[in-house]
Amino acid sequence: MISIRMISSVLLLMLMQSGAQCARRFRGGRNPQPRRAPPPPTYRADRGDTTESFPLDFTAVEENMDNFMTQVKNLAQSLYPCSAQKLDYDMKLNFLGNTSVTCNDGSAAGYYLKESRGSRRWLIFLEGGWYCFNKENCDSRYETMQRLMSSSKWPQTKTGTGILSPLPEENPHWWNANMVFIPYCSSDVWSGATAKTEQSGYAFMGSLIIQEVVKDLLNRGLDNAKVLLLAGSSAGGTGVLLNVDRVAELLEGLGHTGIQVRGLSDSGWFLDNKQYHCTDCVDTASCSPTETIKRGIKYWGGVVPERCRQTHEGEEWNCFFGYRVFPSIKSPVFVVQWLFDEAQLTVDNVQLTGQPVQEGQWRYIQNLGIELRNTLKDVPAMFAPACLSHEVITRNYWIDVQVKGTSLPRALHCWDRSLHDNRNNKAPPKGCPVHLIDSCPWPHCNPTCPTIRDQFTGQEMNVIQFLMHMGFDVQKMAQQQGMDPSKLLGMLSSGS
Repeated sequence: MISIRMISSVLLLMLMQSGAQCARRFRGGRNPQPRRAPPPPTYRADRGDTTESFPLDFTAVEENMDNFMTQVKNLAQSLYPCSAQKLDYDMKLNFLGNTSVTCNDGSAAGYYLKESRGSRRWLIFLEGGWYCFNKENCDSRYETMQRLMSSSKWPQTKTGTGILSPLPEENPHWWNANMVFIPYCSSDVWSGATAKTEQSGYAFMGSLIIQEVVKDLLNRGLDNAKVLLLAGSSAGGTGVLLNVDRVAELLEGLGHTGIQVRGLSDSGWFLDNKQYHCTDCVDTASCSPTETIKRGIKYWGGVVPERCRQTHEGEEWNCFFGYRVFPSIKSPVFVVQWLFDEAQLTVDNVQLTGQPVQEGQWRYIQNLGIELRNTLKDVPAMFAPACLSHEVITRNYWIDVQVKGTSLPRALHCWDRSLHDNRNNKAPPKGCPVHLIDSCPWPHCNPTCPTIRDQFTGQEMNVIQFLMHMGFDVQKMAQQQGMDPSKLLGMLSSGS
């Protein structure tokens, strides 16, 4: 008990000392440093120079360490404008030491890094951005999206948002981690391991880029890490599923057995389902997901997790689809997936712009939600809102979306705690859910879904307006459900 009080006192003294130094600088003390204004927060604008008081109740420490740490966090955040003077919000560009591992066009691959000295948590994020699967559509991609195939015009710095944000109000549980952003310049769903050839015209080295970044980071403090979270969105989310075990095996092979490797896959859980309308396979948007991956894996020289490869030998393309590769993954993975993913609907040739959808399209969209639910039911840690959207963890609204009253940052925090408690043979925390999936059947029936705007007017649409815009027939649906139309409208409005 005495040791706890001593720790508490030391923490308090350190924070108070920081506060005093901060106050002197704000009041024009010696050698005041120019302050870089942080990105505008949503609710701190009127804080100014007022002093906030956070008395610490040490009796709470004896009964509840979590409660005490909450008090410390409150005090630390009250001093945050002071610490922000020294913070550099941007991640800085670094090119790989191994120059033989390149982007599609042979330019140097690299990563953006914002170090957080003292933190033993690392977050490595894989960018998304579709892919190409033959010389023709890779040439077209290079003309229209060169940034996703070359590093020649990458900026020197990048500001993190969402789970990459250094602001605790935007990123409650990971804001102080070491942040790494790996730009996507391999067009291969982070799977390739092939150098540039005359026949292909491009290098496809996505998987090797991840490996080399990890090796580089070992010299930047990753060797002392406790947790490494490999995260990604869209093609990057699929890349997490393909590479998380490879990263864990790489670190273990290099002797870093104490680093806990985990995965966070956002909007990368695609289905190899039948398209609504079958069309000629010309580009990634018109081809069925199965066909593009079948062609792509050969063109890229793609590699997949070994256990999945053995299960699907000769048909390794199966391993690019979440529900097929997931059972073979050994590392803990948290899956984030919109039940009505816009990218999935695009490759399924369901167009949601212009005219209201037809009844057949509407049934197809509903069935997509059902199929996704079925593939996710055995995933222990997941967050699946019934929304029409794509990607979320790097969006500034990622803290607002909820499933069954739990936000995504809260669910990830619960997952962190459950993994920590399991390693220490503790019971999982109560009231801390990690398996969250919406049960309502329509796109945007969850009232916390991101705002949808009318493509032509730019006006925000509520749930009912959106469903009517899509051709939803309230009268007919109420009749099918055996209920009064006004009751159905009320349920839709509340997200029931």
